[in-house]
Amino acid sequence: MSTVKILVADDDRVVHESLGIYLKSEGYETIDVYDGKAAVEALESESGIGLCVLDIMMPEMSGLDVCREIRKTSRVPVIMLTAKGEEIDRILGLELGADDYIVKPFSPREVVARIKAVLRRTNEQQQAADDGCITHQELAIDIKSYTVTLRGESIICTPKEIEILYMLASNPGQVFTREQLLNRVWGYDFAGETRTVDTHIKRIRAKLDNTGLNWSIKTIYGVGYKFEVE
Repeated sequence: MSTVKILVADDDRVVHESLGIYLKSEGYETIDVYDGKAAVEALESESGIGLCVLDIMMPEMSGLDVCREIRKTSRVPVIMLTAKGEEIDRILGLELGADDYIVKPFSPREVVARIKAVLRRTNEQQQAADDGCITHQELAIDIKSYTVTLRGESIICTPKEIEILYMLASNPGQVFTREQLLNRVWGYDFAGETRTVDTHIKRIRAKLDNTGLNWSIKTIYGVGYKFEVE
C-alpha cells in the first residue's frame, strides 16, 4: 500500500516541525509549504496527496481561499487550522467544504488523530459509494461523480449539499438530527454549528423543484430532517 501524502500549509515552521515528527512516525509522507499560493501549486503538481492541513491565516492566500480553490475540482479531505476561535471562521470553513477544524494551540497527537479519523471516514464514504447512485422519481444523485439531476436536468450543488442529499435519500423515512448530519457529513459534533445544516438544507430545497413528485425533504421540528417518499 502506498504511503499517504499529507500537505501541510502553514507559515509557522514550528507547526511543520512538530506535526512532521508525529506524521512521519505514523508512516505518512509530508509535503511542507508556507503560504497559500504554494499550497495550490503543490496540489496541482504533486500526485497522490491524500489530505491537506491548511492554516487559515497565511501569506499570499488564506486557508479559506485555498479551500475554496480546492473544492472547485477536488474532494481531497481538508483540515483547517487557526489561531483564532471565532465561530464565523469555523462555519465559513464548513460551508466551503472543510472536513475538520482545529483551533491553535493544539497537540500534534490530536491533529494526527483527527487526520486518521478523516481519512478513515473518507475511505468508508468511498466504499459506501461503490454503487453510488440513488434515484427517486425524476431525481438522481450520483455520489461517485458528485452530480445531481432532476427531470433530466443537471442541478449545480456544492459537495456538502450533495453529501447531505445522498445521505437523506439513501435512507428514506429515517429522521436525522442536525448533529447526526454534522457527524456523518463533516465529522463535527459541535452544538453551536448546527445552523450550517439548516443553511445547506435551505439551499438544497431551493435548487430542487419537487412539484408533482412523490418525494420531499421534510423538517421534523425540534429534531432534524428526513427524505420522505409518499
